[in-house]
Amino acid sequence: MIPAAFEYTKATTVAEALAALQAGGEDAKVLGGGQSLLPVLRLRLNAPSVLVDCSGIDEISGIREEGGKVVIGAGATHHAVMNNALVKSSVPLLAQATATVADPQIRHRGTCGGSMVHADPRADLPPVALALDAEFQIAGSGGQRTVKAAEFFQGPFETSVGPDEILVSVSFPKYDGWSTHYEKFNRTAQAWSIVGVAAAVRMDGGKIAEARIGLTNVGGTPMRASAIEQALVGASSLADIEAAAARASDGLAPFADDDADEEFRLHLARVLTKRAVAAASGLK
Repeated sequence: MIPAAFEYTKATTVAEALAALQAGGEDAKVLGGGQSLLPVLRLRLNAPSVLVDCSGIDEISGIREEGGKVVIGAGATHHAVMNNALVKSSVPLLAQATATVADPQIRHRGTCGGSMVHADPRADLPPVALALDAEFQIAGSGGQRTVKAAEFFQGPFETSVGPDEILVSVSFPKYDGWSTHYEKFNRTAQAWSIVGVAAAVRMDGGKIAEARIGLTNVGGTPMRASAIEQALVGASSLADIEAAAARASDGLAPFADDDADEEFRLHLARVLTKRAVAAASGLK
């Protein structure tokens, strides 16, 4: 299908983008890489009157280290993120999860920030943000504000970014001494996750001392699996991990769709949690 008619504005600075959004009102939309928004427009699931193209804003496209954190510009492409030396060494979980996003063509156009703000329940990056306690820097007419990952994702395709705001960057703490792994299940290569698990563990004396687990596509928003994290403390074998991972489905209320019913998603949450934690910890 063909999108409904809209006014197009290309911003070169954050200030220009905010001014265009304010002028466009609630019907204005931000365009990043377009890999999530354009299919929605073609299906006419959304018909903004104004499209503000932010793909040319250099100030939100870089990757840097600042204050002991790795700061990913919202406009940084998936390809740039997964191949960046700083990301691979300091936030390897993000690099690994990003490498599973769609296909090379989409990874060269799609952006880290765009995926986060689109907030598709099947997306691979939101559970990483939750597991690693990422922070989102959001710019608006009143200045910038910071939102923690736990409060950023509000519902399916809904975040705390307002209609007159844009995401500037996402900051990831550096977890020195931690090991991580991202595990996803899908029916075909390069497809959306049916369920995905982001795991980070800190080992001490051959045992798991701390764990952080994020789940995707087991509900309307990505989830932090606190019950599993607590159950994993002290695990020293694959059997211990399996026992803790059995709690991965606790408190979940997944939905059914053409890919999986509720029970299959609960099963995948348990199995993929076991695999992700085992891979991260190296326990057998």
